[in-house]
Amino acid sequence: MIKDTFAAVESAMSVPRWKSLLFVPAHVPRFVETAHERGADGVILDLEDSVPQNQKGEARGQLPESVAKVARKGASVLVRVNHGLRALAADLDAAVMAGVQALVLPKTDSAEWILEIANAVSELERERNLPLGRIRFLAQIETPGALQRLAAIASAHPRMVAMALGPEDFSAAVGGAPEFDLLLTPNLSVLFAARAAGLLPLGFIGSIGEFSDTDKLREAAAHARRLGFAGALAIHPTQVAIFNEAFSPSAQEVEWARDVVAAENDAAARGLSAFSLNGKMVDPPVVRRAHEILALASIN
Repeated sequence: MIKDTFAAVESAMSVPRWKSLLFVPAHVPRFVETAHERGADGVILDLEDSVPQNQKGEARGQLPESVAKVARKGASVLVRVNHGLRALAADLDAAVMAGVQALVLPKTDSAEWILEIANAVSELERERNLPLGRIRFLAQIETPGALQRLAAIASAHPRMVAMALGPEDFSAAVGGAPEFDLLLTPNLSVLFAARAAGLLPLGFIGSIGEFSDTDKLREAAAHARRLGFAGALAIHPTQVAIFNEAFSPSAQEVEWARDVVAAENDAAARGLSAFSLNGKMVDPPVVRRAHEILALASIN
């Protein structure tokens, strides 16, 4: 019965369009107060790394007010919880509430871990008369061991909606620096696993901490979209506009997609599934990409 209920909720919920998710330390009122003005598709109220240990309780206590504030302009509201059991239990007790769309799970390394958290969230939803399964999960992959279990993690539970590599933690875990050569393979592994499971792949190939070099960041984000990523996590407000632009179709792409769809309709009338356009062969995979671009353009 629970599985059937989850299936019904899942089928009624679409995958969100998150081009940019902005981290906000949940214990700093001035950051929370202005988060809704930053233009991010979603705001992550962080209870983990950005919050000192002695202020985590205060941050949890402020969550109801913080959730309402960051959602004022319609952004999705996410809460990043801690990984340690005692802190995680307190985080879940504070974060499972109306208005929270997703939990960000750091250092996710197994499907079993996701199932344990999902069961706890379900208990809290039932106790609080919240819709079962409405709170989704964004898993952060931050250890090399998790790379061996990505397929299982991605399909662990219907609550799973997105995956992202944590470049800083992952690099530290393997004893390296967050540079392109080290991060390319794990990022692509997360991308492929997420797409195979129908989840949003988030991220770019590089350090999330490099926000001052906007040209470099813009190039990295544009490259990530060409690879297939749908958006990225931002730790500074200056990154939001860059991600919103980079993960949106350009005017040139939209024009190309419209030409392809128009040519597709003409070809279909002539009984053709593949055709030539501007000197290039167009077949069903190319047509699919054109339709996807137009769909994204209509959402933005």
